[in-house]
Amino acid sequence: MKSIDIIIPVYKPDGKLLRLLDMLQRQTVRAERIFLVNTERSYFDAFISGTDFRHRYGNVSVKHISRREFDHGNTRRQAVLDSHSEYFVMMTDDAVPADEHMLENLLAPLWEGKAAMSYARQLPDGGCGLIESFTRSFNYPDTSLIKSKEDLAVMGIKTFFASNVCAAYNRAVYDSLGGFVEHTIFNEDMIYARGLIDAGGRIAYAADARVIHSHNYSSLMQLRRNFDLGVSHSQYPGVFEGTRTKKEGLRLVKSTCGYLLKKGKPWLIVKLVWHSGCKYIGFFLGKRYQRLPDGVVRLCSMNRGYWS
Repeated sequence: MKSIDIIIPVYKPDGKLLRLLDMLQRQTVRAERIFLVNTERSYFDAFISGTDFRHRYGNVSVKHISRREFDHGNTRRQAVLDSHSEYFVMMTDDAVPADEHMLENLLAPLWEGKAAMSYARQLPDGGCGLIESFTRSFNYPDTSLIKSKEDLAVMGIKTFFASNVCAAYNRAVYDSLGGFVEHTIFNEDMIYARGLIDAGGRIAYAADARVIHSHNYSSLMQLRRNFDLGVSHSQYPGVFEGTRTKKEGLRLVKSTCGYLLKKGKPWLIVKLVWHSGCKYIGFFLGKRYQRLPDGVVRLCSMNRGYWS
């Protein structure tokens, strides 16, 4: 049996974390260990107070760090060093496996030698808005795919699109490529994925490995999230330049408009245009963050601790 560990950064946990851990215990393929890297101990201690958390989840270990210590790249990088398994899975604390076969289906492309990294399909959660629900289906369709360097000319940035919301890694390949970057505001998953693609590796999108994960971001949150996205694109031009990012964004907007018309909800196009504008402004500013005053950068960023 191949060894598997799961690594989950945690911040201000809620009931989704418990549902996630419960579903991981029910998987047809079980992880040896689950590492929780929690930011700010007080939030976690308050969350588990009065519960049997440690008895209930015997294979779960918790490491606490401060907000100042958290970094999208290095926090995950350091957590991987604590694992000695042949394969590891990165997840976020708000992604819940949709069934008992999620891990098995996610890891299958790696076990079969088809890819060195795979990522799961994300399904909208209950209460998810119509626009966000379509965005999930646009980015995470129901057809699996193996992607390689040969796809860059046609697929562009989608070739190395791969989300750490739920992704599996071959540890030997990960180590050979140097692992996650040590310092990044965002996109540590895609930065690694681009390196894997450039090295001749393959990435699997495992559509039958499903997790429930979505957000209903406000327009301001969309702006801030895309600001950080723009910052990462600016800091890693070798990863993202020349990959037709804007074209992919326009394709999403056009497809969403068609979907809303088909659903008989044309008034939601106004919301779509507004949110899309906020995304573009955020990304535009983030790409040019070095020209902005420090106070503006902090105001626009979702990950303000990064600038400390």
